[in-house]
Amino acid sequence: MIKSPTKVKHSLRNRRRASIRRRLSGTSMRPRLAVFRSNKHIYAQIIDDSKGITLASMSSKHKDFSAGDAKTKTDYSRIVGRMLGEKALAAGITTVAFDRAGYKYHGRVKALADGAREAGLEF
Repeated sequence: MIKSPTKVKHSLRNRRRASIRRRLSGTSMRPRLAVFRSNKHIYAQIIDDSKGITLASMSSKHKDFSAGDAKTKTDYSRIVGRMLGEKALAAGITTVAFDRAGYKYHGRVKALADGAREAGLEF
């Protein structure tokens, strides 16, 4: 049986994601910064896995998100990371564990991480 390239691509990403999640877990001292990337938008959450709660979240679809003079999806990702970092610092979170969710640390995922670092998060 021949699988479509899209299904193969998603199954490989899910395998990488599961491998990452086996080693990485968010605690109250160091919560997990999880990233999801769609074709149009990017989403990020800071999660405490020990309690099962989301401490802060931001996305390019969020009502508080303002793109400013950003023109590309990578620019949007950097702004989302910066805004999430500011929210986290306001909530008293300074260090996080970065969960790239099976995506390459490249492009929009890297821009989001750099934006969070610019805001003052450490990982």
